[in-house]
This record gives sequence, structure tokens and C-alpha cells, in this order.
Amino acid sequence: MTRSAPATLSARAAPSPAAAPSGGGSKAAVEVTRPPAELERISVAYRASSVSSEALVSLSTLEELREVALGCPRCRLCETRSHVVFGEGSGNADLMVVGEAPGAEEDRTGRPFVGRAGKLLDLLLSTVGFSRESIYICNVLKCRPPGNRNPAPEEIEACSPYLRRQVQLVKPRAILAVGGFAAQTLLGSTTPIGRLRGTVHDFEGVPLVPSYHPAALLRNPVWVRPVWEDLQRLRAILDDR
Repeated sequence: MTRSAPATLSARAAPSPAAAPSGGGSKAAVEVTRPPAELERISVAYRASSVSSEALVSLSTLEELREVALGCPRCRLCETRSHVVFGEGSGNADLMVVGEAPGAEEDRTGRPFVGRAGKLLDLLLSTVGFSRESIYICNVLKCRPPGNRNPAPEEIEACSPYLRRQVQLVKPRAILAVGGFAAQTLLGSTTPIGRLRGTVHDFEGVPLVPSYHPAALLRNPVWVRPVWEDLQRLRAILDDR
């Protein structure tokens, strides 16, 4: 993620003639446009430590984890979100679907996969016997990146403990990771989704099937066939376990 140049305090610069004291002991006004870079780094570190990964592991239910996530300050997305999009569905689902991040509609409603891509995902899952009520569905990021930009590494790092704990609490028999960011985050890989898909991977003992994100299918209908193959692979895993 491209960051702006480090900000400075105007008080650190020599006063200009216009800003010099005019006498009588009065002082020039000091304008601070942004905190200096060091203060920003301290702020980020404080936000991350205020909800530690160790504290999240101690939570024993999805509802407890959700309550913590609703007030999460671990990254700067907390400053721009409308709603935290934690996840929803069956707490003991056989299938867990993991996407990338909330979009505009998800940020507005606080629910995952409710836009066009979500409706397409529901349709695809129904062809192999799954309904929205029978699965658990969430995203790597719980807050929308502004403008639907790609998640930044520090945002993924901040949110990953929530996702890991969600998997541990749901205990799915299989995971469907839709989109490159979801698959790469869970697998700790930088391999493109086109090369990750087509193979069953492992996430902490749980079979993981990567596939294309439904939003990508809206732009590239030719990928429907590979996704169908991935869903058949997923169905076979669950039928055999």
C-alpha cells in the first residue's frame, strides 16, 4: 500500500516573517496537518496490541469473538468502516467459505457476500447441495478497504488472528477459499490463484480448496467451468469424510 510522505510539524521549521511574533509576548499559531511519522507508528502499534492475538485465542465462542471484532482497532480500517463484517452462518458447519474483504454493500449492511457476487456464490453452492444457512461464510478482512482497493499486508496481518480463530471455533470439515487473497492468506503463499486452484491443500488439518472469487466470474464467465470443477472436488471431499 502506498503511503504518503512522512508528515512534519510546522513548528519544527523556522518561523516565516508572517508567522513571527508581533510583540507583546504573543506566539505564532502552530498548524499541525498530520501527526509525525513516528507518532503514527506508535499509534498503529498501540492499536494492534490493544486486542492481542493471545486474547483472541482465549475466546471460546463465535459470539464472544464477534463482540471483540465489532470494536476492533487493530488497523486503520477501523477509521473508515461503516460496519464490521464479521461473518455469519452455522457455527458447526461442515463447509466454511472464506473470501477477501467486504465491498460497499457488505460495509453498508454488516453482512458478507450480499451483493451480486454473493448471489452468484449462493447459486453456485446450491448446485452442490449447500445453502447459505448450512455453511459458515466470512472474509479475511472484517472491514472494507476504501474504494475496494486490495487489502494491504498490515491489514491482512491485523485481521488474520480473527480468521484463524473462526476456523478453530467452527471446526469445518472443508474450507473453500475464494480469490487469491483468501487462498494466499490461509496457505501462507504468494502463488497466484490460477496455480493454487485445481489442487486440494491443507490448513491446519482441514482440506482447503482454492477457487476464483465470484466477482471474478462476473467479469470472466469463462472461469465458470473451473469453479464448477472446484466445487465438485469440494463435494467429493465432504462426501468421503
